[in-house]
Amino acid sequence: MSNSTNSKLRLGPLPRTETVKLTITLSIELKALLDRYADLHAQAWSEPIDALTLVPHMLAAFMERDRGFKALRNGPKGDRIASRASKSLPAANPPAGPDQP
Repeated sequence: MSNSTNSKLRLGPLPRTETVKLTITLSIELKALLDRYADLHAQAWSEPIDALTLVPHMLAAFMERDRGFKALRNGPKGDRIASRASKSLPAANPPAGPDQP
């Protein structure tokens, strides 16, 4: 795929990070869109990838661009959150879920 496709996708090459497993339920339509995005991402970056791998990076990008979340995260109560997690959301260590130690 050409470099023009690379510049059209918001999500770039993916970094390697530690992970925590979460389970979500999606509509059939959303899953199809995620699969299509994964196909385009794989073509753009010449690296096979599936939708499950992309979702955490998409969520991190969304949260990083959410002005309301940034304001709350960086406000008086947000100082506590920012001190526990790094500024880079994909590398942040989320709290363990019910099935995590």
